[in-house]
Amino acid sequence: MIPFCTPRIDDKTIAEVVDTLKGGWITTGPKTKLFEKKISEYTGAKSTLCLNSASAGLELMLRWFGVGPGDEVIVPAYTYCASANVVVHCGAVPVLVDIDEKTFNLNISQLKNLVNKRTKVIMPVDIAGLPCNYDEINNFVNSPAVKSLFKPKNEIQKTLGRILILSDSAHSFGAEYKGHKTGSLCDISVFSFHAVKNLTTAEGGAVTLNLPNPFDNEELYKFLCVLSLHGQNKDALAKTKGNWRYDVITAGFKANMTDIQASLGLVELERYESETLPRRKQIFDFYTESFKNNKNFTVPFYEDENYKSSYHVYLLRVNNVDEAKRDAIIQEIYENGVSVNVHFQPLPLLSFYKGLKYKMKDYPQAYENYKCEISLPVYYVLSDEDAAKVVEVVKTAVAKIIENK
Repeated sequence: MIPFCTPRIDDKTIAEVVDTLKGGWITTGPKTKLFEKKISEYTGAKSTLCLNSASAGLELMLRWFGVGPGDEVIVPAYTYCASANVVVHCGAVPVLVDIDEKTFNLNISQLKNLVNKRTKVIMPVDIAGLPCNYDEINNFVNSPAVKSLFKPKNEIQKTLGRILILSDSAHSFGAEYKGHKTGSLCDISVFSFHAVKNLTTAEGGAVTLNLPNPFDNEELYKFLCVLSLHGQNKDALAKTKGNWRYDVITAGFKANMTDIQASLGLVELERYESETLPRRKQIFDFYTESFKNNKNFTVPFYEDENYKSSYHVYLLRVNNVDEAKRDAIIQEIYENGVSVNVHFQPLPLLSFYKGLKYKMKDYPQAYENYKCEISLPVYYVLSDEDAAKVVEVVKTAVAKIIENK
């Protein structure tokens, strides 16, 4: 069976983790701080905080900004539930927006019609590793008409003076928009380093800060270190330096990354640009060449002169099928030795969001893209032979189900 995803764990990875274990410091410490520094250097961010998940990062930043009851956060209907769940946790309302047919990212034209005086945050999601159109989003929230709608509720919101752009960049580490890396394209970006991501720390994530003046991103980083550690103003490493006494300055959260996790990340980051991204692009290009002239398929958009994906998920669409046929194709593929996936079920299809009265009919493009989408295996250790088998099995399965061959 060809798995859908397999992390790259080799002798170099193991040696780095063993070094951490033998070093006697396994929670947040020097390797986490080094990983943060290297992420800032790689992305061009002003400061970076590493955490135990991207979800934690999104929620921390919503809470820092003061998002709560009565507020609205605009989120694409086509995303993983975490993007909206964190809004619900804060007591605010996720306002869903439909997506663009070509990119799977949020439809900016529709987004512009959803902003009102309750809107505090827009959360673009870089689906499959493809960045959103950040120039258009940033220009929109900075326009005088939109800024005049913004009603700040606290000093942080008053200082920014507009809607916050909080990018769910979970998929897009290493992607580029107009020559700039994700992580540096808007106010705040949040990456995921979950086990299935291009760069993994098993579980984990990072918040990159790029807030405009007069915000001090380094000072905010220091506060977020406190906020992510129960509000405690000294972490475990700092308390070993001679003065153990600490204070708790706010009712914070428990979301810090460990040095064991950071060890994995440091190895992966070192070879990310030279090995990981090129290999993933090779697989994307191979799939595209294999499917692009076949009437049964629509291949994904993942790069042009302005956009460069991180090649995270290959969103292949099967033409002229409904959900039932798509699912039958997936079962046929699995029975022939290949694991594939679907990214994602739009939020209104999920029981919790149905219960909040979101209706799938209000987001027709999200459903159209979802009902025929199949995500193919893409990972560093996928061999050329296995990629070729994926193509063969997918083509055969589709022909069998929709052409009765």
